[in-house]
Amino acid sequence: MPARKLIIDQDTLGPATSNLQSVAMLLNAPDVEVLGICVPTGDHWRDPQVRHALRLLEIMERTEVPVLPGALTPLVRTLTDHTLWEKQHGRLYYNGAWDFARPGRTVDPHATPDLPEGNPSTAHSSEHAANFIIRQARAHPGEISLWCAGPLTDVALALRLEPQLPQLLRELHFMGGSFHPMTESREFKHSPRREFNLRFDPEAARIVFHSPWRKITCSPIDISQDVRSTPEHFSTIASAGTPLAAYLDKFGQRGRPLWDEIAAASWIDPTVVTHAEDVFIDVNLDRGASYGDTLSWPIGFEPGHGEARARLEKQLDVARFSALFTTLLSH
Repeated sequence: MPARKLIIDQDTLGPATSNLQSVAMLLNAPDVEVLGICVPTGDHWRDPQVRHALRLLEIMERTEVPVLPGALTPLVRTLTDHTLWEKQHGRLYYNGAWDFARPGRTVDPHATPDLPEGNPSTAHSSEHAANFIIRQARAHPGEISLWCAGPLTDVALALRLEPQLPQLLRELHFMGGSFHPMTESREFKHSPRREFNLRFDPEAARIVFHSPWRKITCSPIDISQDVRSTPEHFSTIASAGTPLAAYLDKFGQRGRPLWDEIAAASWIDPTVVTHAEDVFIDVNLDRGASYGDTLSWPIGFEPGHGEARARLEKQLDVARFSALFTTLLSH
């Protein structure tokens, strides 16, 4: 069988992290051809994330895969909008690139400090991520899966440029959304429908969720928030003795939720998900206290304004996932 063609759209915060560990899994997956890595602003500004992605590809000796800079900001929402919203409705737990109190965040979106894992010597592509997605979809109609694990800004831009994109692609598989997470995490305990990837650019999510995709799979917070990386995971990976293993042994974050890694695993091997159900999904654009929250309806109860029907992943075979996680990151 020919390799499955894949475009990754990911806010590649690094070093390591859930973001880049998921990218490494997809790069190492058997019978998968990664056509490119598109990088929007999300967990950090676009430009430093692009450099983390380039450095990972150097470590993995996969520099033939292009890195495409994407959206620098959300489509509509601005930092001023965000600041005013927090003054009225309360402080958000996490704001990604706009969390200036967190290490490494700065108001300058183009700041390029030295990377802890070493600076890349390779260059990113000069093509914009949205244009790349469209060009590849036209060149390989019906063959490409689009895998996303950050804000959906690049995808929304591509849809505005090419409305036929959903029919040109095979599927959309994304990490994002929060429905009814059974967790004690303070981020979701009081605001269970608020999830960063959708909340950072809700207008982009609305565009994506109102487009006629052939297939959408949603890997939400619900299935991943309480599945954590362990010291045993990383000791198993370190024993492989590869440059990637050494990188992860040094920079991999123990005890962190495996959000994006689970979304990667469920695309690579859908059998890691033991239960899923179809729902209609959307995002709230009202500029009140629930702005950016995930919306959902069971089949037959949706309002019928063009909301997307998606396969919602709900339960995980943790042992099967863990085996896939350590195997792929040991290559």
